Amino acid sequence: MNFLTYLINGISLGSIYAIIALGYTMVYGIAKMLNFAHGDVIMIGGYLIYTASSTYGFNPLVSILISVVGCTILGMLTEKVAYKPLRNAASNLAVLITAIGVSYFLQNIALLIFGANPKSFSSVVTWEGLSLAGGELKIQGVTIVTILTSVVILIALQLFINKTKSGQAMLAVSEDKGAATLMGINVNKTISLTFAIGSGLAAIAGALLCSAYPTLTPYTGAMPGIKAFVAAVLGGIGSIPGAMIGGLLLGVVEILSKRYISTQLADAIVFAILIIILLVKPTGLLGKNIQEKV
Repeated sequence: MNFLTYLINGISLGSIYAIIALGYTMVYGIAKMLNFAHGDVIMIGGYLIYTASSTYGFNPLVSILISVVGCTILGMLTEKVAYKPLRNAASNLAVLITAIGVSYFLQNIALLIFGANPKSFSSVVTWEGLSLAGGELKIQGVTIVTILTSVVILIALQLFINKTKSGQAMLAVSEDKGAATLMGINVNKTISLTFAIGSGLAAIAGALLCSAYPTLTPYTGAMPGIKAFVAAVLGGIGSIPGAMIGGLLLGVVEILSKRYISTQLADAIVFAILIIILLVKPTGLLGKNIQEKV
């Protein structure tokens, strides 16, 4: 039963990584940009929920809604101010450096407003969970909600991409921005929508992450953001199902490594697995080789 408990906790943590990784993979797949400030949007989302619930007394659902709206606006504003002017830059390095700058900017804004002291985060999930096998297997409510939320988001995103006009526009822009423009697609609007969706997902991930690990600091989103990027690369960056698989795999490996091998070596094991998989399959588990036209 202990192994099953750790496995379920790993799937729960992996589900959070997967939700964050979806934001990375959508932005890269459509805009061909690596938004390394994405992890800090999680932190901003957590602080918005903390402020809405602790300071103003809103209930959890309203607090999450406020966080999603706030992070969505933040994502669109960041894209417009920081990334859009560099979209046609000669080198991708300029975008990468800008993303790192945005990350530090958000962290320092949080430091100025909320301070460096950790905040105690109240879980947005009040359900205690389930007790199975005569009480030997206990699954926390936040664990179940996290797993179900990730599944619903995956299905919703797949339906949105494949069944809606905006989703089809995203697919067209991901294939060829120039051709999409000639077909009458508003590329700027499509990329902005992509950032909005990714940032909204980051807010949800922030709510679930802080509920499972109830401590909030200006650096809360830094390491989960990096690990989610690893998950996106592991699954095949640009692939929505790949981001989900990569996130789940990463979470399970991390939790089982901490329990059965070493807490200190868990992160090293996670990154070592990434290196091994990329040596065998450089495009990730579900990634596709893309041949560029000359």
